[in-house]
Parts: sequence; C-alpha cells; structure tokens
Amino acid sequence: MYFFYNIAITIAGFILKIIAIFNKKLALFLTGRKDIFIQLNNHFKVTDKVIWFHCASLGEFEQGRPIIEKCKREYANAKILITFFSPSGYEIRKDYSLADLVTYLPLDSKRNVQKFLKIVRPSIAIFVKYEFWPNFLRALKQQKIKTILVSAIFREDQSFFQWYGAWMRKSLQTFDHFFVQNERSEKLLKKIGFNNVTLSGDTRFDRVYQVTQQKIDLDFIAQFKDNKTILIAGSTWPKDEELLIGYINNKTTENQKFIIAPHNIYQKNIEKLKQSISKEVVLYSEIADREISQFQVLIIDAIGLLTQIYKYADIAYVGGGFGTGIHNILEPATFGVPIIIGPNYKKFNEAKELIELEACLVVNNTSELTSELRSLFTDNQKLEMKGKLAQHYILNNIGATKIIFDYLNNTTKIK
Repeated sequence: MYFFYNIAITIAGFILKIIAIFNKKLALFLTGRKDIFIQLNNHFKVTDKVIWFHCASLGEFEQGRPIIEKCKREYANAKILITFFSPSGYEIRKDYSLADLVTYLPLDSKRNVQKFLKIVRPSIAIFVKYEFWPNFLRALKQQKIKTILVSAIFREDQSFFQWYGAWMRKSLQTFDHFFVQNERSEKLLKKIGFNNVTLSGDTRFDRVYQVTQQKIDLDFIAQFKDNKTILIAGSTWPKDEELLIGYINNKTTENQKFIIAPHNIYQKNIEKLKQSISKEVVLYSEIADREISQFQVLIIDAIGLLTQIYKYADIAYVGGGFGTGIHNILEPATFGVPIIIGPNYKKFNEAKELIELEACLVVNNTSELTSELRSLFTDNQKLEMKGKLAQHYILNNIGATKIIFDYLNNTTKIK
C-alpha cells in the first residue's frame, strides 16, 4: 500500500502545480513550500532540542496553543517548530512570536520526509487533533521519535474503524500516546486494540479560558455599543448573513446594536454585505475619527479581533451552521454569552452539550432567528441565565493542557 500511496502523492503534487495556475489558494499552498528546507536549515542545528507541533489549519493551532505556550515557558532551552498544512492557518500565524519557526508541512513524499527529519531531528512530535500522514508517521516511528496526538477526536465512520481500514490503522500504530477529547473516542480506539489512550478533554477550553484572563480593552467597541444590548455575529457566511439581515432590517430593532465579523473579508463581499443593510453601517476600517456610537451596525473587515470582541457581546451568533459546520462557539461561551447557531452542528460535541444545557439555540431560518432574538433582547433574566450556563460549561472542562504537559514531563527529556 505504501508503494501505491507514494505514486498517488507524486501524481497529486504534479496535478496541484497545474491547478495552482488558476487557484490563488493553491498557489499559496505551493509557493509557500518552495523554501521550506532552506528555512529549516537556517533555524535548526543538530544540537538543538526541537519540539515540533503540526496543525492542519488555524483552528488546530488554537487548540495546540496552550501547550505551545506552556512548553515555551517550561522548556526555555528548546526550540519550537510549528508546521501548517493549510495556507489559511499559515498566513495568519506565520509571525507567531513564541515559535522559532512557523512554516508549511512538506508534501508527504518519502524524500521530503527524510530530508525534513534529518534537519529538524525533533525531540518530540505533537500532532493536534488529526492529520495522519503515513510517510511522516512511519518515519517518526522508525527513528524512535516520540509522537503524540492531542485533542484528538474520532468518529465511527472513519476508515480506521471499518473492515477496509487496516492500512490506515498502521498510521495510528505510530503514535506513542493519544490524548482524546471524549469517551466515545477513547472507546473507539480501545475497541481496535489501542490502550495508550488518555481522556484529557479538549485544550480549546484552556485556550478560550486564557483569553478571559487577559486584559481586553477595545475602546472602539465600548464606544460603538453605547450601553445598548448588542448581538455579535462571528465567522459568518452569506447564508448566515441573509438571516441576520432579515432580522436587522426589521423596524423593531432600532434600539439594538449589531457587530458582524464575516469569515471572508474580501472587499467585494464586505461591500455587498454593507449595501444589503438598511440601518446605519460603519466598517472597522472606517472608524478613525468618527463618532461610531451613532451607527447601529459595525462590520469587522479585519482578522484577529473576534476572540476579544466577544467580551462585549450580550448575544452571540456563530456562523458556519448553514455550510460545512459551525465555527468556534467556545469563544463566546467563555465570556458567559448565550449562543445562536445554524443547523449543521452534529460533528461538534461542544455544540451538542451546550444545546442540551440550553445555553445554545439552533435556528433554521429568519423566522426562528427573529423569534429567539426577540426573546433574548427583551428578557434580561433569560439572557443572564443562558450566559451563566455557557460560562460554567467552560469552567467545568478546563485542564487538558496540564494532563498533556504532565505526560511530557514524565516521559521526555526536553529540558
């Protein structure tokens, strides 16, 4: 199977070069990988102790971030390498200050893998949530480099657990330890013979809790809010925005404020969104020297602000629920904010649990969104109760980082 896999990787690399001519994201994917080995040689020596974190994209980076920060504090003499598979993660975090190098993961060819590991020689490899690259994992095992998977989550429909999944199960055999988010994942792994599993929970809880411990002082948000009740809609897609606009443009919303932070901030999309709103709208890029309290809707046409902006929310709408799946609902929950989402949340355990607690509400159309928002905007007691339930949920689930770090301390020689 490795023979056929390596042929497939070679063919994929060739095809990607052709497609990248017409696709900007794929072009980033390939051009970003051109100088990987030069970068690695410039940053790492044979004598270095390297802790290697691999994240598929931005969401996985945020999951791994509490462990990265803990390692940076406790293992001051070690170097931190972070690799991304996706341009969307790399482009946003390529200047992350706590890493000695942030770069792309090379394509999973045998040649790339051997070259990568020969330069980096990691003391430990930490994969976040998923990403099972057979050649990398096989080589790590062969070179006896400790490899762990953190914040992992498994589902019954994955190939590992099917009759035809024997070859993919070999990738799992390369991990020294699994730290999983939930009991279902633990049981699935044990069912196929893996007992090197710890139910640690999800490090995202630690990450979002850390944000509440930081000083957050966004004067422009406080000025815009002007002591009114505010809905903050984060990581929205066009379908989410369609529902929100249907509510915002209603005459009954005059005393309410709205912040929308779209997932895609391309100028064309932002302008279309702005033009579709009948209330007074201002863009984040336009607020300099303006009295923004006079506006009813603020559109955030920048990245990196949403996590902190949620502090000012009375109600949060988290986008993605009408597409491939919801974005991070833990970010508003940690601030004690009730949450509204679309119907596509089935793969997200935290959404199911928050819905069960009634701290998160699901809507399928503008009519349902209007009903829920009218209830929340007019019932302060209900608003406060649901917010407290959300916050308690976060507090009850922190601690995964400590469990993982205790393992690192007891089983590795990084210091």
